Amino acid sequence: MSGILQGKTALVTGGARGIGGGISERLAASGALVAINYAGKDEAARETLARIEAAGGRAFLLQGRLGTRDAAFDLAAKVAAEFVARTGEKGLDILVNNVGGGPSATVESATQESWDRTIPNNMGSTFWMTQAVLPMLRDGGRIINISSAASRLALEDWVLYSMAKAGVDNFTRSTAKFLGPRGITVNSVVPGLIATQGAVYTLSNDERTTAMAAQTAMGKAFGEVEDVAGVVHALASPAMGWVTGQAIEVSGGFKL
Repeated sequence: MSGILQGKTALVTGGARGIGGGISERLAASGALVAINYAGKDEAARETLARIEAAGGRAFLLQGRLGTRDAAFDLAAKVAAEFVARTGEKGLDILVNNVGGGPSATVESATQESWDRTIPNNMGSTFWMTQAVLPMLRDGGRIINISSAASRLALEDWVLYSMAKAGVDNFTRSTAKFLGPRGITVNSVVPGLIATQGAVYTLSNDERTTAMAAQTAMGKAFGEVEDVAGVVHALASPAMGWVTGQAIEVSGGFKL
């Protein structure tokens, strides 16, 4: 397989299904060797790997639940060992921080449990994973953080998630300044509502779907996984070497 990412290495956290799975497949299709991290959905992870290999791509799976410093450094060590075994070098070119999610909550209803499920998943995983791979991240590399339009919309029913993703976007700008002298770009990709399994409830509600489509510039409620994966691929490409510190929304113009 050949492509603009031929010879590059990538790590996609939460990369087995949904948006993460689409990103893993897109990077591999362009020639990158992709380390796919996943928390616990073994079957989904194996299916994504099988699709990549059937298409002629290269990838491998590493299970591990992120959110803490120890978990991130453990994963980084395993990724480095796998890269050495497969390429002879531990260097990483592309990091995609995709782990996220969390329950709905308002400032009144939020609990310690909802906090502990949301802040480590989104901010913790992104921060600690970035720190952990710095020694192996090559000059001229790419860090791409998956955020959410919730960071702009400040959803009152998803206050913790909105706050955490806003934190991810701020971290993106700070880290872009820190790593700029090494030629490493750092950007956020900011999806709106994407047609994944996580959106099944909304997808099945015709009234809500119609209302959301009416609020979207492109005239439909949902984007596709490929829409997000395509932007990540673009940012990972050589063509985007002068773009850094940006939050690029992929929402079809939802609530502009």
